[in-house]
Amino acid sequence: MPDPSPAALIDARIAELGDWRGATLARARELIHRAVPDVVETWKWRGVPTWEHGGILCTGETYRDKVKLTFAKGASLDDPTGLFNAGLDGNVRRAVDLHEGDRLPARPFTALVRAAAARNASAGGGTAKSAGRGTAKSAPTLLAGGNPQIAKGYGDEPVAAFVDALSGWKQEVTRRIDAVVTKAVPRARKAVKWNSPMYGIPGQGWILNVHVFTRSVKVTFFQGASLDPEPPGRGKDPAARWIDVREGALDEPQLARWAKQAAKLPGWLTQGIA
Repeated sequence: MPDPSPAALIDARIAELGDWRGATLARARELIHRAVPDVVETWKWRGVPTWEHGGILCTGETYRDKVKLTFAKGASLDDPTGLFNAGLDGNVRRAVDLHEGDRLPARPFTALVRAAAARNASAGGGTAKSAGRGTAKSAPTLLAGGNPQIAKGYGDEPVAAFVDALSGWKQEVTRRIDAVVTKAVPRARKAVKWNSPMYGIPGQGWILNVHVFTRSVKVTFFQGASLDPEPPGRGKDPAARWIDVREGALDEPQLARWAKQAAKLPGWLTQGIA
């Protein structure tokens, strides 16, 4: 039997939710199609409804308490009504977070979708320009094993920049890791430190990080020895444990269980988590 189409997968997600989140996602989908009738629906990172037109317009992630509509190039779009309410400190993306009882306004949202499509069309697949300078951004330097050199920063954007600098299966795996951890621990804060995406809990510390090597993507739990079952990797730090994820080998349910457990434990280096 052939794999279901992206449209069928999005239909199934809406039906599976069966609550206000499903209704909100369905309304966003309707408005996107109304704004850009020839939009292309895709299903990325094994579970994220995505709408594309000359590139990604926006994604529709669902969490326990919200629906997040993330515009891939939202920072470069005019938002006169202030619809964007998440990711406001980033340089590339912006998001609309909707909670139970919130209604997605049709005119501002369709205007954003049309602006995103126009932005993609004007870019024409070319090199991104730096804001206000008109000069091309250079690609991040790849360090040993292909790990990107990303400037230290806090929030979603530096992590997104890290993922975007990867390619092939490593990019897919790292994006899936980010999606799984974000969904499993919605209160987690993100950063890039020491060229590694970090995930932490305010007041507790950092709970895990990600680093890319030649043949694997390494996910380290700073209190991994206290997880059940213990992740198999171990080194000089008696508390830390890790997994080496190779192409096609990410166990998403187990990663989610570990992340939820780690979020209940004291972390590492509590400073710097807003």
